[in-house]
Amino acid sequence: MEKDMKSLRDEEVLAMSVKKPSFFELLVDRHQDAFLRAAFKIINHKEESQDIVQEAFTKIYLNADKFKEQAGGSFKSWAYKIVINTSLTHYRKVKLIQKTVEYYDSNLYNAAENNDMELNTDMKILVSKTLCGMPQHLQSILRKYYLEDKSQKDIALEENISVTAVKMRLFRAKKIFKKIIEEDKKLCIT
Repeated sequence: MEKDMKSLRDEEVLAMSVKKPSFFELLVDRHQDAFLRAAFKIINHKEESQDIVQEAFTKIYLNADKFKEQAGGSFKSWAYKIVINTSLTHYRKVKLIQKTVEYYDSNLYNAAENNDMELNTDMKILVSKTLCGMPQHLQSILRKYYLEDKSQKDIALEENISVTAVKMRLFRAKKIFKKIIEEDKKLCIT
């Protein structure tokens, strides 16, 4: 019986755990270490990472009935998204508290700032690479908005178009951007 359980896909185990919660332990055993590493990369604090992963597993279990298998998507990608979002939410709370407290642990603050810089650098590389595959006028809008942190109003003035046109271009650009990312992801999987 134990061998049969280990050969089951994560999605099957998740579905079974809705009816029999003890099955969920198998998912925890399979993914806890990887989830801890992911949370630690964002938080850079072992005990907080453990708390975050525990909270993420709780969210995963409570929302198990909402998981739907999709082409190109898996339990693992869905669960990682929950872990990452939970970590980022925690990180934002920590950062907000640090801004409002006069005395704080500078080591924790500096570690969080360094981690934020690494995440931003990785994201900028991914964004820059993806932008190269887009039409020039949409690439320009995304670059100015996300990489140069310009407001929609400033972009409209620079491009000599209305703010509404900027919003529409941003909408189309994000849609194309997402499509390129998804196609790259498919290439990586195959």
